Amino acid sequence: MTNFHTIRTAPAAEKLKILAKDPFDLTVEGALVENGRMQNYICDSGLFRLLYSCQRVDDQVLDGLQELADQCGLVEQYREMRRGSVKNRIEGFESEERQVLHTSSRDVFTSMPCEKDASAKARAELAKLQEFLTDIDNGTIANSDGEQFTTMVHVGIGGSDLGPRSIYEALKPFGIKGRAVHFIANVDPDDAASVLDQVDLKRCLVNIVSKSGTTLETLTNEKLVVQRLEAAGLDPAKHCVAVTGQDSPMDNPRNYLRSFYMFDYIGGRYSATSMVGGVMLGFYLGYDGLIDFLKGAAALDERAENTNIRENLPLLLALLGVWNHNFLTYPTLAVLPYSQALHRFPAHLQQCDMESNGKSIDRQGNFVSYKTGPVIWGEPGTNGQHAFYQLLHQGTEIVPLEFIGFHESQFKKDIEVAGSSSQQKLLANMIAQALAFACGKNDNNPNRNFPGNRPSALILGERLTPETMGALLAIYEAKIVFQGFCWNINSFDQEGVQLGKVLAGKILELMKGDDERPSSVEGELLNVVKNKILKACDS
Repeated sequence: MTNFHTIRTAPAAEKLKILAKDPFDLTVEGALVENGRMQNYICDSGLFRLLYSCQRVDDQVLDGLQELADQCGLVEQYREMRRGSVKNRIEGFESEERQVLHTSSRDVFTSMPCEKDASAKARAELAKLQEFLTDIDNGTIANSDGEQFTTMVHVGIGGSDLGPRSIYEALKPFGIKGRAVHFIANVDPDDAASVLDQVDLKRCLVNIVSKSGTTLETLTNEKLVVQRLEAAGLDPAKHCVAVTGQDSPMDNPRNYLRSFYMFDYIGGRYSATSMVGGVMLGFYLGYDGLIDFLKGAAALDERAENTNIRENLPLLLALLGVWNHNFLTYPTLAVLPYSQALHRFPAHLQQCDMESNGKSIDRQGNFVSYKTGPVIWGEPGTNGQHAFYQLLHQGTEIVPLEFIGFHESQFKKDIEVAGSSSQQKLLANMIAQALAFACGKNDNNPNRNFPGNRPSALILGERLTPETMGALLAIYEAKIVFQGFCWNINSFDQEGVQLGKVLAGKILELMKGDDERPSSVEGELLNVVKNKILKACDS
């Protein structure tokens, strides 16, 4: 690995520490408009613009962040990643030792594919999917009565669910008429039951997603679905599709209509543009809609290679996050989409960001002496304004904010009331909140005093479409990666997830082997913990 500085060793970090002692004061009268601040503090990525005048930065801080990006080689490492460098590793310790090539799943739409083998595999899977979708559309693939499939049930968990689900919810207006998708993720049997009770199984495709083909929750839910299909007199092999690793236990043509492949160099939380999300989105949006989505992501991937932070939206967003988290010491970040369609997007970002950058050792296996990933949370506006914004405005915790908004509504069905449309009211609320958080309000009544200096950024697009959704997804994927490189951590493994899985498996085995089972859940838990858990941990 090329030697770059990290946030611990970069000379720019010392400069930023000094600047952080007296950050830009947003509450000073005229602060947001002097010297053309609002016009100058805009980063244009083509499909989105980032308005960051309400961040506690000035030109000195931005110059320092540019130096930090250069000294840490953030864009250079991103370029290396896209071209096949092994970034998923911990030096000197057993680790996954993998390339990180989630961008390859949309690389075929860039001017010059970065890693030829991975791009060729992505192209091959897209060709398989196009053929499959054509066969569904023309009736070559149909149910036993010759009827077209109208519904897909997507079965997965974690990265195989959160990303695809959030994108489906975001793009509902663009689906093929008469088609719908439902999701099953939780191993709680009520999740599967509630979904399967809603659908016509005869006209339903079931998309089972598991890279290893051994994910316990997904396999359990698959068996529930298969059982329901069989009970309805249907052949599961003629209704089920697999998205899995090549040669996994699920790569079996006897059990599935088709198998589409996902690859080890694409992590689950970064996999929405691979076949993990592609099969479902292709079924719902149609092949052309899927391609628009991938093209939007590809366009941002290329723009993320610009070394100038003022022209590289995801890089600038990442560095503003580093400034807020490491230098101004704010522990959390709220992502607040002013778009109901994005109501599940913060949940996806929670996994993508916190599973990636929730690490306490660096890439050499040393414990870090600085903060890494923040806690990510959020809900759509304007609903959140009537929930947790009170704390954001006047609480003791300062929470940086990332607003996401669009000039036009998706459905373009609106109404004018009191001289303005609903979409205008939505945008007005978002802009007003950003200004209120920044400027605050002095009042002799302390209960009505707003301290201000709550930093925020606005990510603005024209309209939420398949193309802009792809771009928005790529913005956040690149942001997360840039921050991981700055912190010198491995953003591509998830060892912290594994311990709980291992212990759950051990406890299940202990429960199955217990001849004298307690009569209650509480008794069973106590019995396992008191008598067997330590042995299970040691073995």
